[in-house]
Amino acid sequence: MSEALRTPATDQERPPRSVRVVLLALMIAMLLAMLDNMIIGTAMPTIVGELGGLAHLSWVVTAYTLATAASTPIWGKLGDLYGRKGTFLTSIVIFLIGSALSGMAQDMGQLIGFRAVQGLGAGGLMVGVMAIIGDLIPPRERGKYQGMMAGVMALAMIGGPLVGGTITDHWGWRWSFYINLPLGAVALAMVTAVLHLPKRHRDHRPRIDYLGAALLTVGITAIVLVTTWGGTEYAWDSAVIMELIALGAVALAGFLYVETRAPEPIMPLHIFRSRNFTLMSVIGFLAGFVMFGATLFLPLYQQSVQGASATNSGLLLLPMLLAMMAVSLVAGRVTTSTGKYKIFPIAGGALMVAGLFLLAQMDTGTSRLTSGVYMAVLGAGMGFLMQITMLVAQNSVEMKDMGVASSATTLFRTLGASFGVAIMGALFTGRVQDEMAARGGGAATQTSAQLDAASLARLPEHVREAYQFAVSSGTHLAFLVGAAVAVLGFVAAFFVKEVPLKGAGPEDAPSKAGQQQERLADTAA
Repeated sequence: MSEALRTPATDQERPPRSVRVVLLALMIAMLLAMLDNMIIGTAMPTIVGELGGLAHLSWVVTAYTLATAASTPIWGKLGDLYGRKGTFLTSIVIFLIGSALSGMAQDMGQLIGFRAVQGLGAGGLMVGVMAIIGDLIPPRERGKYQGMMAGVMALAMIGGPLVGGTITDHWGWRWSFYINLPLGAVALAMVTAVLHLPKRHRDHRPRIDYLGAALLTVGITAIVLVTTWGGTEYAWDSAVIMELIALGAVALAGFLYVETRAPEPIMPLHIFRSRNFTLMSVIGFLAGFVMFGATLFLPLYQQSVQGASATNSGLLLLPMLLAMMAVSLVAGRVTTSTGKYKIFPIAGGALMVAGLFLLAQMDTGTSRLTSGVYMAVLGAGMGFLMQITMLVAQNSVEMKDMGVASSATTLFRTLGASFGVAIMGALFTGRVQDEMAARGGGAATQTSAQLDAASLARLPEHVREAYQFAVSSGTHLAFLVGAAVAVLGFVAAFFVKEVPLKGAGPEDAPSKAGQQQERLADTAA
């Protein structure tokens, strides 16, 4: 980095080395949040073998996901009210406490509870990273670091299963949690020593919107439980799912009402008056829907149909992740040098639609090379979208709302992932079961929709062939639905306004004027 970065709030130059150290600490924190579930997923069979409680296995992941999603908007608002640094450090400490307690759990009940504590801290990690970057680096310069963030994501998705398997085999499953402690301690020390953000001065003592926070937490919890349990623990038309849908709808309606009257709303609704912010929230939701659905079914297809090993499941996604990282890096550099970004959501939407449509064409005869090319097309589309959505969303709000903007964008992406996994998963499972009933016959109708390699090898040949056809048919349907959803994101991208990015040197003043014009136009509309 050849020039010093400036904080938008103070416009004072910061030593480049300090910023680099802070960014390294932030990337470590981001890695902690992304890596955790990947590592734990590999260790789960060993954990169940020692602690028992197979019936409650899903709650180990669900408790973490619920706590993360529900706390995300609250962390964002607390950062805006009380300062980004202290809030972020608190989230790291809570995450590390949850990690240590999870490693010491003596039964499944304790592990589920401690995972919830860990998820509570994780909710602040990602939001804190994005909001602090928003404070430190002007949007025009932020594109330079998109490749770094995409690289962390790729590292987590590829390395998570490998690291989890290695740790579990050699050190025991408890070290799947303890490994967070040294990494978190390094991030904690670096952030404490080097991060210096401008102090915020308020004319009044901030009042926390407790009622809004409670209603939003209930609403998010209900949504996540519906998408997690629907079609698996309970039928979609069961009383439990219907009650959760009703509870979520009532809670969110109450939340919207409270937010219009709260002095310090947990999620100020005025940020949605910006067309760009609203569009980025929608596109982020759709991108999360597609991305996490794809990462669920691609390894399953390659293991079941193409005979790949489950041990290196993260490596199966390498073409998609490398393309995502490379394109994100290029898009960031172009954004920084030109200040233009509207073309990237459009190109990303088009490539995602094309990639998902190509993946939907895979069958039992598709080679790994062909599927790798298709994955690269999808990855390129994700690379155009994953960081641009956050960049444009942050550019669309004032500095005082940076935390809630970052948390809202993150929350919509998380909820999109929950819906994607639930809807695509239900369609996939239903299609596999139907095809097995039609082709397998007899005992084949009882075959699970997800078999590991060892179980697959033990099946009679005609059942195995029927299963492989069923899996390819299920992924065909899931990816077609994903392509249809991605079309919505492609269309939404055309309505994005190219508002000049802030922090563009001589163009900084015009950019602020352009941003103000956008807000006035959106308000008038």
